[in-house]
Amino acid sequence: MEARERILKTLDFQKTDFVPYHIDFTIPARLKMAEYLGDLEFEKKLGNHLAFVKAIAPGAFQEVAPGFIRDEWGVVWNRTIDPDIGNPEPVLPHPSLSGYRFPDPDDPKRFLPIRPFVEEHQHRFKLLRQTYTLFERAWSLRGMEALLSDFIMNPDFVEDLLDHITAFNLRVIDKALEMGLDGVHFGDDWGWQKGLIMGAKWWRKFIKPRMAEMIALVKKKSKKAFLHCCGKVEEIFPDLVEIGLDVFNPFQPEVMNIFGLKKAYHGKLSFWGGISIQRLLPFGTREEVRQEVKKISQELGEGGGYIAAPSHALPRDIPCENILVMLEVIQNQN
Repeated sequence: MEARERILKTLDFQKTDFVPYHIDFTIPARLKMAEYLGDLEFEKKLGNHLAFVKAIAPGAFQEVAPGFIRDEWGVVWNRTIDPDIGNPEPVLPHPSLSGYRFPDPDDPKRFLPIRPFVEEHQHRFKLLRQTYTLFERAWSLRGMEALLSDFIMNPDFVEDLLDHITAFNLRVIDKALEMGLDGVHFGDDWGWQKGLIMGAKWWRKFIKPRMAEMIALVKKKSKKAFLHCCGKVEEIFPDLVEIGLDVFNPFQPEVMNIFGLKKAYHGKLSFWGGISIQRLLPFGTREEVRQEVKKISQELGEGGGYIAAPSHALPRDIPCENILVMLEVIQNQN
């Protein structure tokens, strides 16, 4: 059974020969692991089931100063501390889009990487990675505190901003999914460790209808919709099922009962993640890692609906030995 077929079967809640998996690394963790193994190409040998591509034109990111990167939306990201993401410098100081120019979703150059990517990864499950999908894109442009205040004080501006972002995403998704991809991986963090950042009321008002519109387009094209959303957000799982989401990630065991939720949503929503990067992997013994990863893979993988993975891209503080134990378990399930 090839990786793509295995993912399709598990998302249809069918039994597979073993539980599919996908392991991501942050840049510091990747460098640490490559040095430990003496192999800069080690990720290509992991057997990951998913493959990701972005629809971003060449030159869309420009280094404006050492460690400071301007994206195609005009936001400068300070990556001097966090090289993976960084801290954004907002470009909308006032609740207005006057004078702001959105990037062109129809620029043909942004789609150039997709066809060769599809050809290269034809045996894997191929996803368009739509990072900073909606809320994150909005607050990177406006600033987190300002945007949350706007939810209450300037709701018309919020509607306008989110509508423009959604329109951009819809154009990109529509074109990209005609090029041989299997689905879209939306990335939009709405939660923190104790709940939704904006609360369920405001999420349902501003975020849900636009996510529903984007997911509807994915499903219209008979593709799969994945979502990465950190935090304790299970209160909106019924909403996510309602709007057609297929896969939720990262499924954090620190803030969710992963076994209870897998049972409750079996047949409705698949999960990807669940292996703790806050407790188990950084602090567990090798034997503790071995036993917990085995338990998670077996119990959550029963009957499909699960992709084994850490509960986020691996950070630098996890011992390489524990990563290798995790890999040994999920790569040798038979």
